[in-house]
Amino acid sequence: MAPGDTPLLHSVLRTSDADLLAALGQASFSWNIAGDTLHWSDNVAAVLRDIPQSSLSKASEFSKLIEPMRAIRNDAVLNSTATDSGEGVPYQIEYGVRASTSSPVLWVDECGRWFAGADGRPSRAQGIIRINNERHARDEQLLKLSQDDPLTGEFNRTRLIAALAEAIEEAGRFRSSFAFMLVGIDHLAQINDAFGYEVADEVIVEVAKRIRARLRGGDVLGRFSGNKFGLILKNCSVDDMHVAAERFLAGIRDEIVPTRSGPVALTASIGAINALRHASTVEEAMSRTQEALDLAKARRRGSLMVWRPNVERDAQRRVNIRVTDEIVTALNERRIVMAYEPVVATVSRQPAFYECLVRMRQEDGEYSLSPDIVPVAEKLGLIRLVDHRVLELVVAELADAPHAQLSFNISPDTTMDPDWWASIESLMRAHPGVAERLIVEITETVAIQDLDDVRGFVTRLKNFGSRIAIDDFGAGYTSFRNLRKLGVDIVKIDGAFVQNIARSSDDRAFVQTLIDLAHRLGIKTVAEWVQDEESAKLLQGWGCDYIQGRLTGLASLTKPWAMAAKPAAAIGAN
Repeated sequence: MAPGDTPLLHSVLRTSDADLLAALGQASFSWNIAGDTLHWSDNVAAVLRDIPQSSLSKASEFSKLIEPMRAIRNDAVLNSTATDSGEGVPYQIEYGVRASTSSPVLWVDECGRWFAGADGRPSRAQGIIRINNERHARDEQLLKLSQDDPLTGEFNRTRLIAALAEAIEEAGRFRSSFAFMLVGIDHLAQINDAFGYEVADEVIVEVAKRIRARLRGGDVLGRFSGNKFGLILKNCSVDDMHVAAERFLAGIRDEIVPTRSGPVALTASIGAINALRHASTVEEAMSRTQEALDLAKARRRGSLMVWRPNVERDAQRRVNIRVTDEIVTALNERRIVMAYEPVVATVSRQPAFYECLVRMRQEDGEYSLSPDIVPVAEKLGLIRLVDHRVLELVVAELADAPHAQLSFNISPDTTMDPDWWASIESLMRAHPGVAERLIVEITETVAIQDLDDVRGFVTRLKNFGSRIAIDDFGAGYTSFRNLRKLGVDIVKIDGAFVQNIARSSDDRAFVQTLIDLAHRLGIKTVAEWVQDEESAKLLQGWGCDYIQGRLTGLASLTKPWAMAAKPAAAIGAN
């Protein structure tokens, strides 16, 4: 026995202790650090299966079998910064061992204690090892679940983004480039609706397999979101990008996907970007590739769109940022105001009501018009804030002017906004008599797309006594049956058809037909964009109730009812 060996852990180990260790799948050891020798309990062969005896007798030889870090035992013992106070220093490590690269890995938990020699340095160690393949497999599975998409087995979004960041860093270091792509499965929502989510999942799995089969070694595939996959294609030029994209698109498109509910035909669209040429950060790569994918779907589904710089688009975005800031600031500073455009009786030319149009007073005293404000506000999600302010202004004006009748237009988003409805309900109850003099205009597009929802909205407004107008009627070709179903009070004929009725026989026929059908349903009509007297006379002859436009006066910041006690002609209730 070498000096420093522990007899209890050598050949004199009691049989009962050895049997207990064997029953627990454990083996004990004593490590003479100075002599580089290892002594094991007799059952070590049963625990460390297939590990040769020659590798178990010396610590240096045993370390050669350890992975992934050979020095893990030395680091835990020899390189420890702890001090032995006489009772030894405990340590616990985990590692894998195997006799050869073709052998399975045995995952080992080692729990021991090292003791210092006279110089204070580690002199010997003793402890117990046990095989813990089950826990390691469980840990590996948990790690895999945290990194991989559970449905497809490919990288999940978190791991994909990490790989993208690594690719960007590598490309910057080696001055290389790569392609990042988003592959979006077309019409997956319709597949969900038609066949169910189980079939949609089968489709997603199959698409992942088809993409994976067409990747090169070193390329990365991950699930970016529900119907999108992200691809990182290393050393991929712009020309290579087009070739690769067509390979992926054809692989998805050319063969139907067999599912439990029958075959499903598929197409996919791809947005792509060349990094680092057009994206130097993860955020740029993702946002610009998503933008390219949206453009591909809008242009033609089943196609590729490569992101490229666009001077006009970038300029428009700068404008959007500026206008957004201006709108929010104007709202905070109460610089959103109303202009009033008269809607007059066609025969008497006396104002029946006034349409309220939004204006924004700029810091220099000038005013931005509705066409400069509303489209940007709608696009950037600010329109509901604007509509809330307009509602407050309109109701306040109606409350101050008992004889005024006003209309205003609300955006599609606002019709479904519960906060807006709560505001109008509160204002109506706070100001009795206002609702009866209020006309709410809804665009024809909204009426078509959300007929059932809009009908509920219309009903609630009409219960307060307000009236409903359909704005820009004719542009979307809404059926008159829908108008009757909605309970519409007024139809405002789209000015695009009105402005040329004096010169266009087609427009004359169309407008005259609309007026006639509206009258048969008991719906009042307003012709927009009336430019000249000749057009007004035609509309009067066809029985159009009201007109508005350049002929009768454009919108003004002046409040007409402040100069007149009451409009000469008031629109009648149906």
